[in-house]
Amino acid sequence: MKKIDAIIRPDRLQPVQDALDELGVSGLTVTEVMGCGRQKGYTEQYRGSRANISLLPKLKVESVVSNEVVEPAVEAIVGAAWTGETGDGRVFVYNVEDAIRIRTGERGEETVSHETRVGWGY
Repeated sequence: MKKIDAIIRPDRLQPVQDALDELGVSGLTVTEVMGCGRQKGYTEQYRGSRANISLLPKLKVESVVSNEVVEPAVEAIVGAAWTGETGDGRVFVYNVEDAIRIRTGERGEETVSHETRVGWGY
């Protein structure tokens, strides 16, 4: 299993959710985060003085997927989050040793996939 962390633009969340749902990815954790990369922020006027805003709002989307779904999931995230502009985000992939469903005690890859499309956000 692998954990995929994606830092994306907030307005690209629904397309990313839909793309992952098509692959059978069963769960996501979404966190509002602030950060900067090549985009470097922006400058704005506030009460007559200039303010440099270096941290921009982004979303961190996390999911653990089976090994067979890793590459299609990464491609789905990149395709759904892409705008072609600076600040589209990053995707990170990590190894996961085990997963346990607390309610049933079930272990392994069965805990991170679902059989039918759930339609998140509808």
